[in-house]
This record gives sequence, C-alpha cells and structure tokens, in this order.
Amino acid sequence: MTLSADGYLAVVTATMNRVAQSQRDQVARAADLIAEAIRADGVVHAFGTGHSEALAMEIAGRAGGLVPTNRIALRDLVLHGGASTEVLGPKLERDPSVAHRLYELAPVDPADIFVLASNSGVNGAMVEFASLVRERGHRLVAITSTEHSARMESRHPSGRKLADFADVVLDNGAPYGDATLPLPDGGAVGAVSSITAALLAQQIVVEVVARLLAAGERPPVYLSANIAGGDAHNDTLEARYAGRIRRGS
Repeated sequence: MTLSADGYLAVVTATMNRVAQSQRDQVARAADLIAEAIRADGVVHAFGTGHSEALAMEIAGRAGGLVPTNRIALRDLVLHGGASTEVLGPKLERDPSVAHRLYELAPVDPADIFVLASNSGVNGAMVEFASLVRERGHRLVAITSTEHSARMESRHPSGRKLADFADVVLDNGAPYGDATLPLPDGGAVGAVSSITAALLAQQIVVEVVARLLAAGERPPVYLSANIAGGDAHNDTLEARYAGRIRRGS
C-alpha cells in the first residue's frame, strides 16, 4: 500500500472487513453473555490501558450505547482511591499489583461482566486484572491482537496473557506493532487497533440490543445528552443503576 491517506484507508477498510467476517461468531457469543448479564441485573465493566482505553469509552457511557456500563481506568487509583498523581505513568500498566486495587475501587456486583481490551494482551496490570475477574466468578470478554500477543512474552509473573482468562476472545486484526504502512528506513505508521476495536465494540452493543428486543424487553440505551430530552431520558435509566456506574471520569 502507498504511504498516503488513501493507502491507509485501503488498509483500514480491508482490515475492518476481515475482522467483521472472521469475528462474527465471537461477536455473537460476547453479545449472548452480555445480554444474559443485563437480564440478571448485571453491569458491563470495561477496562483498557493505553490506547485500548478507547475501547472502554466505546462500551461505557456513550450515545446509542448501553446504560448499565462502567468504565474502569488506571486513573481510578487517583480519582477514587486517593493515590497521588505521581503513581500515574506510561509503565503503570505493567504493574500487576494495581489490578487488585482497581477491582476493589470498582462498584462490582456478582452478576457483572467484564470487557477487557489490550492490543498486546501481555502487560501485568491487565493480565492480573483478568485473572482476578475470573477468580471472582465473572464472565470475561477480551479484545486483543492475536498476532501481536502471540509474538510477545507475557510481562506477568505467571507467564499467562489476557486471552488465557477469557470466555470469549475477539481478535482486533491489528498486525504486530499495530501500525500498517512501512517506512523506508524501518518502522511503520497508520495504527488500526483502535478503529477495529471500536467496530467490534459497537457490533457487540448492537447485537445485545437486538437480543433484548427479540425477547420482548426494552433495552436500556442512552440518547445523546446533546439532543432535546436526552438528559431526562438518561437520568431516568441511570437511576436504576445508582452507585453501580460512574460517569464523568
């Protein structure tokens, strides 16, 4: 592909089509688990570090999305746990010990389900968090790059990776290193993991809503807060999950 906007578009389009086709069954399985959790009055907790946090933002608290959703982030250690901002940094995601504190700070109920995103799937905090989620009996959906993860050694003491703990693993289709257009002297530009992960997240949400409608249930879906009546609609639905979902962080 040429090193150009059109070249990148071609790569992204091809990757999205490949992901949409290859992950159809996994999307359906993830939707089944999430719909089951929502019917049991569960909440969907989404967690990603680095650029994978964008996946959590697709799942939790956006227009057209599910209301019973909560976003977990490393900065919760500061916002909700009272830690100093000095703990935050680019390598915090490699520290397994933070996972237990993050779980403790999250408003988790037994019926809740987790969606965890990590392109590499090997960093200590994410792997430990996945392990803890499964240990506590929750269902887990993982979104990762299977190619990238397969070529990396785990940074967790157990040697395990995010995908090892998941009920459902969705491959975001990103290549090793994420970027897609090679440069003449090495390296590449044009990362795709955030785009394909967003696609998978939205496909899952649509499938969950379809399942709830097919069962004769009214899906708890957000309206945009920037349209008439949006706030009132959203406030009414959020009240059903008071204390269990966080917004504005």
